[in-house]
Amino acid sequence: MRGVDLRIFTEPQQGARYADLLAVARTAEDAGYDAFFRSDHYLAMGGDGLPGPTDAWTTLAGLARETSRIRLGTLVTSATFRLPGVLAVQVAQVDEMSGGRVELGLGAGWFEAEHTSYGIPFPPLGERFDRMEEQLAVVTGLFATPAGERFSFAGEHYRLTDSPALPKPVQQPVPVIVGGMGPRRTPALAARYATEVNLPFVSADDSRAQFARVAEACEAAGRPAEDLVRSNALVLCCGRDDAEVARRAAAIGREVPELRANGLAGSPAEVVERIGAYAEAGCQRVYLQVLDLADLAHVELVAAEVMPQLG
Repeated sequence: MRGVDLRIFTEPQQGARYADLLAVARTAEDAGYDAFFRSDHYLAMGGDGLPGPTDAWTTLAGLARETSRIRLGTLVTSATFRLPGVLAVQVAQVDEMSGGRVELGLGAGWFEAEHTSYGIPFPPLGERFDRMEEQLAVVTGLFATPAGERFSFAGEHYRLTDSPALPKPVQQPVPVIVGGMGPRRTPALAARYATEVNLPFVSADDSRAQFARVAEACEAAGRPAEDLVRSNALVLCCGRDDAEVARRAAAIGREVPELRANGLAGSPAEVVERIGAYAEAGCQRVYLQVLDLADLAHVELVAAEVMPQLG
């Protein structure tokens, strides 16, 4: 099996300091992973979440200066958290700080409790998708505006007038990731704005069906479907033997049978086989959801014994 690259994906709202994230990012970089990504959430989903949340773009700004090769991004930034003009400034600045290594994943937002906990407005689902679509238009429009020209936008939720569209990111374009399993709007948004479509925590069969819908949306938009990278995010629980797999499952409060059914669990050979099923469904990139951030040996094991078999 060839052509599947691996990225590390963390969920620091479950409890992590910046130092924990830096250790994982540096380990991933040294081990040869393509990228280090983190979620963009402000509230734990189970557990006490101690020591508390860290801001995604503050974290990535720090990592931009403390890593040298690995790509950095969000899976995914919530459109409810930041105004699109401000987000464009943040992303462009971190891209410059990293020497052009940033990727922006953008979603509509879904976790109502974190919004109410931190005083963030949480509009109905349809409006959240509308805002996400306008944010994609604004952020990509600002980035694409030639130096010295101005950008204006008149939407239902956001209006920009004669913006200098500064600062400019190093990359042109900054890779944009749109993800989810929505049958219509998500594929259409990916086809129009994204460089990558990501499917979080779904089966290989469901992935195949969604990738087909994205390809149809690309065709309708007059864009080659091959332009879009196709990726999956899947929880990781790999061990050299059953005891090590069980220990890692217990550390994240999960059961091995459930992880085998819904994620990448088992020996390195089993993980390779499981990734192969997703590759056959069209997946080109896998985000390995690493939930125990203290277990750096887990990251190193997969790099040593899984990655070489994927090309």
